[in-house]
Amino acid sequence: MKKRFFFGVLIIIITSSCATEKLNLSPLSNNFYSETKGSDSDRGSKKSFNINIKENINASEISNIISTFPKFKSNGLNDEITSLKYSLQNYLYAIDANNSAGKSRALKSFEKSYKKIQKQRQNLDRDDDEVLNRYLVRLKTNISVIEDALPGS
Repeated sequence: MKKRFFFGVLIIIITSSCATEKLNLSPLSNNFYSETKGSDSDRGSKKSFNINIKENINASEISNIISTFPKFKSNGLNDEITSLKYSLQNYLYAIDANNSAGKSRALKSFEKSYKKIQKQRQNLDRDDDEVLNRYLVRLKTNISVIEDALPGS
């Protein structure tokens, strides 16, 4: 009786632990993935980026910056920061999908948002400006490192 009970509990534990999916805490959701993913016929003809976004430290830091970016008093600045975050998400997904056209579009969008944010920084107080500058410098540094690691960049 005890043996049967033990094996029953053991089977329940094994099946429930094997059936449980790992919780995804990434701020990057999968709903943008299909937008930047190239068609399967195009994938063979394109050059591969040879970079694993899920294991790359710089991509992880970009993802962390996206999730921890502070809110500011200016609604216009916050809207532009949201646009910048969206561009960064698309950039990471395009690299993951080996989509060079999507990567280029995302970089151009990032640069436009970055320039608009730089113009709006002049209206911030000193402390907010320093915080924003820290985040922007970290983003630019990590993107530069990733771009340098990509072939043909």
